[in-house]
Amino acid sequence: MRVALAQTDCVLGAVDENLAVARDQVEQAVAQGADLVVFPELSLHGYHLGGLERDTSVETRDPRLLELSTLGADVLVGLHEHTALRAYNTSAYYAAGQLLHAHRKLYLPNYLAWEERKHVSPGQSLRAYDLPGGHGRAATLVCNDAWQPVLPWLAVQDGAEVIVVPTNSAASLDPEAMDTGLYWDTLLSYTARMLQCWVVFVNRVGNENGATFWGGSRAVDPRGTVVAQAPKWEPALVTVDIDVHEARRQRRAVPLVAEARLGLVDREVRRLIDEGGDS
Repeated sequence: MRVALAQTDCVLGAVDENLAVARDQVEQAVAQGADLVVFPELSLHGYHLGGLERDTSVETRDPRLLELSTLGADVLVGLHEHTALRAYNTSAYYAAGQLLHAHRKLYLPNYLAWEERKHVSPGQSLRAYDLPGGHGRAATLVCNDAWQPVLPWLAVQDGAEVIVVPTNSAASLDPEAMDTGLYWDTLLSYTARMLQCWVVFVNRVGNENGATFWGGSRAVDPRGTVVAQAPKWEPALVTVDIDVHEARRQRRAVPLVAEARLGLVDREVRRLIDEGGDS
């Protein structure tokens, strides 16, 4: 399976302009034989939604989004999703003009300059999904979702062999307190190696509302090795061939995730809820 990492910049709130960039990237990726093109978090809208003077959210079945996946490759794009009641930070997977899967970001940062909870609601479910063409099974985790240890584990227990992580990660405001690039280096390698899965991380670039996004998109194999990486600070389109079923082979050789003990996990989570934890 050939995956294209579309490390793009975007213009805040300019959906049509960002769609044009996405279309160009898909066409380039198709010319390079890509089966799937992955874009960053909120790639069609930009991150700082509170800076917009009007609502630019769209529905996941907007014909403009469906059309992106009719150019010769599947497409995973990030959008500010509109529904009848709420809005979400969503990454949606499209194949052959159809919506295959939509993941609504589950864990929303609400500190320092990051105020997602003011503008979108958290999603309420995590599901793995079958990739078209017999390419195995994947799950999407949007940015901060991947920082919650239980979520990649749950995705793998649902059969995911590939975890796709669309991201808007900016350079640290205080590198001494938190070097975001170093955190991602460690997290992506650990997740891939310990959960024996591919990790496809696609981060944006550019400047927006005082934040500078650093890129560094990459694909990490089930042994934790980076097999393809985009440069930092500039747009790039990087294609990489991944053998999805390498995850299965690695799990058979060293069965780290085979014994889930889901009943044990269920009992202990219920105990913590009963003792006053978040339900």
